[in-house]
Parts: sequence; C-alpha cells; structure tokens
Amino acid sequence: MQAQLQTAFAQGQALKIISGLTNFDRDRVAAVVRSADRGGATFIDIAADAALVQMAKALTDLPICVSAVEAAAFLAPVEAGADLIEIGNFDAFYAQGRRFESAEVLALTQETRQLLPTITLSVTVPHILALDEQVQLAEALVAAGADIIQTEGGTSSQPTHSGTLGLIEKAAPTLAAAREISRVVSVPVLCASGLSTVTAPMAIAAGAAGIGVGSAVNKLDNELAMVAAVRSLAEALKTVQCPAIAH
Repeated sequence: MQAQLQTAFAQGQALKIISGLTNFDRDRVAAVVRSADRGGATFIDIAADAALVQMAKALTDLPICVSAVEAAAFLAPVEAGADLIEIGNFDAFYAQGRRFESAEVLALTQETRQLLPTITLSVTVPHILALDEQVQLAEALVAAGADIIQTEGGTSSQPTHSGTLGLIEKAAPTLAAAREISRVVSVPVLCASGLSTVTAPMAIAAGAAGIGVGSAVNKLDNELAMVAAVRSLAEALKTVQCPAIAH
C-alpha cells in the first residue's frame, strides 16, 4: 500500500471519492477526479476501465482505485496504472435486484487475489447480510488476502427525518458495520455509503480508518460545488482525534 494511503489510514483521515462503478462518462469522471484532487481527498475510486485510468492519471497524482465485480475486469486497468482495486460498490446493482452473498464475494476475492497477487485489494462487505454475517465475511476476506475492508449501507436505510437526524439515520447501517468489523480485523476499515459531513467523524469514532463518499459529490452539477463538498468532508475528518493504529 502506498505510504500516503497508509499514513491517512493510520491517522483516521483517509477520504476516498467515488465516481461510480457504472459511470463511464469521461467528462463526469474527469470532473470527479479534479474535484477530489483540489478538495483534498486521499484517493479516488473509478470504474474499472483502462482509458479512464489513463485519463485520471493525467489529471491527478492521487492514487487511483478501480472498482468491479469480476476479477478479469481488473487486469487492463491495472496494466494502465491503477494503484489499487476494489471488489464492490455493490450499490449500483441492488436496484436491479442483484444480490451479492458471502460465498460469491469470498470466491471473487480469492479469484482476484490469484490473478493479481500483489496489488492493494479492497473488498466491500454487502450490507444485505446480517451484521454478524458481515463480521464473519470480513474475517474470511482478510484471510483470503483483502488489504482493506469497505462497509456500505446507505441504500438500505430509510431516514424518516430531515436535517441532522435524517443524516444520522441514513448513515446508521454503514456506521454499525464499521463498528463491528473494525473490532475483529487487523486491516483498515473504510466506511462508505450514505455518509455526510455530519456522519464522517462518527465513522472514525466507530473504528473506521477512513471514509468513502460517492453521490454526495458525484451527483452535484458543477465542479465548484464538488470541490467544496470534498473539502468539507476532508475538514470534517480532521475534527476527530484518532489514535495512530498500526495496521
């Protein structure tokens, strides 16, 4: 894992900005990459596409992560210069009725690790699993070679309030997963899905080493607003006193 990423995780200040696993629009991805770079993100997560990786590398020096749900899909982006890979960002598939169960995610992790034995590998634990099953899967994923565990849950929450209370309700599933998983694994946990400036510090307090944010940035309609959103998230993380963790 790159030194800058390790440091950010150890300090509990890692901020990943996600452009979307199904987002292959060059202009939109470029806007997210530039905004992440200017706003103070730690790294960027884009769709697993070699051309997008080359474009992102030309726009930023930040580490580039690529996301996919097929092992072979990582090969060309890694060849193009991707710094790390992510099995997950499953949110894009739930609306289609596509589920990811423990056995499939574990098998995909094992297959990916065989294909790419040395690259930094992040794996998302599906929020559709019961919390105890998420913990068990996280342990198995680390044993299979995962270097980072990512949580999710924003799409499953049903906030009933507006304002701050609604933001906390929206983040509750991923915060709960981060809390439980971080207690049993020795690798960094990245809390993602449904987070905001209100709940980003809560993720770190719950045990996460960093956060991943997608729609709160990539759904905005202009780059100035996107940069401001990234900067606000980075500042929010700095409000948490996180003891250095030796992962």
